[in-house]
Amino acid sequence: MSTPRAALKRTLIMVLALITSTAAYAQTTLIHCGHLIAIPGQPTQSQMTIVVTNDTIDRIVAGYATPAQLNLDADTHTIDLKDKWVVPGLIDCHTHLTGDNHDAAERMRRRLTETEAHSAIDGVANARKTIMAGFTTVRNVGSPGSVGLALRDRINQGVVPGPRMFVSGPAVSVTGGHGDPTNSLSPALRPELSEQLAPADGPAEARKAVRARVREGVDLIKITATGGVLSPTAAGVEQQFFDDELESIVQAARMMGRKVAAHAHGSEGINAALRAGVDSIEHGSYLNDESIDLFKKTGAYLVPTIHAGKFVEEKAKIDGYFPPAVREKAAAVGPIIQDAFGRAYKAGVNIAFGTDVGVGAHGTNALEFVYMHEAGMSPEDCLISATINAATLIGVEDQLGTLEEGKYADLIAVPFDPMDNVEAYQFVDFVMKGGEVYFTH
Repeated sequence: MSTPRAALKRTLIMVLALITSTAAYAQTTLIHCGHLIAIPGQPTQSQMTIVVTNDTIDRIVAGYATPAQLNLDADTHTIDLKDKWVVPGLIDCHTHLTGDNHDAAERMRRRLTETEAHSAIDGVANARKTIMAGFTTVRNVGSPGSVGLALRDRINQGVVPGPRMFVSGPAVSVTGGHGDPTNSLSPALRPELSEQLAPADGPAEARKAVRARVREGVDLIKITATGGVLSPTAAGVEQQFFDDELESIVQAARMMGRKVAAHAHGSEGINAALRAGVDSIEHGSYLNDESIDLFKKTGAYLVPTIHAGKFVEEKAKIDGYFPPAVREKAAAVGPIIQDAFGRAYKAGVNIAFGTDVGVGAHGTNALEFVYMHEAGMSPEDCLISATINAATLIGVEDQLGTLEEGKYADLIAVPFDPMDNVEAYQFVDFVMKGGEVYFTH
């Protein structure tokens, strides 16, 4: 008669055998690429085959290789992209997948009547739009509570489709500053805020805010070093953290193994954040010569978000779309972001692609390429900013950003040469992330 212990042992052995057999099975795919930009910045190659095993690039060989030539099973799946230009999966370093922009009345209605559950559902829809647009990886730099973290985890688990997400959770802000979720609400309506949402005033609170977010599982720290355009206050867009607060945030983040992304528009706030050691400046609208010197001295990246600047500039022209305090800031800041980016690029500042979608429409991320090119960035550097540079800023350059042996099989295809016309990225007709096809035209 079998004992419960013996039955449990047999069950464990069966489970182990199943796991072992599954791990031993390798799914191989051949991708025939008519034109391949495997490493952005290097010449385009013609008639190449990418060999993908499970989620990883096994090798890249010349010619349109067959399974027999590579000693593979005859039923190995082959994908025909012979008439396409194939590039690494694109990376957007500034997104808000769990949010969308609306006019003043709708924004207030949502603040007063909706919950984080609504943001979670929006995030599922927006994640799908993003990966279908060819962006296989994003930094999500600001989302309510744990919504962004939950979306990241469910995408990683294969529950919902979407890009790889590197998530900051709620931004660290000051009381009354950009990112304080209680701005403009009556005291009677202000919610009790957790440590993951509460503003941080003073170095000790700033350190605690960083640690509270790390405890929740964030991948990076986002701070609002200056005022912002869309915060419903007339607090301007200059520095809002004191220097010692900025320094304590960066120090705490470093000790906990996290990078720091600093939302910053005004020049004094940009420069203070750079001196404190942040890894990236988001927006950089009023950057000046000192800012450029600090960028180059520290090696920090500018994430330009021209896409958002164009959006708020247009919406500021519509009566009633923004409250008066926001409209004034949008009309002033929106038009200057593209020029600031152009000056930084020409001066040799590190640039990582970022759009701030969630301000502008999700799925339209590739418009940023057009705006960067208009400001003087070469097509080669446009692609580098959204692949190699973006992966380096995130800290995953050993896994993403180029198509090379041992890296994730993240790649997209477009119908014409993006080195001739950057609008090609708006016509993505094939998307693979981690060896899985998400979209094919």
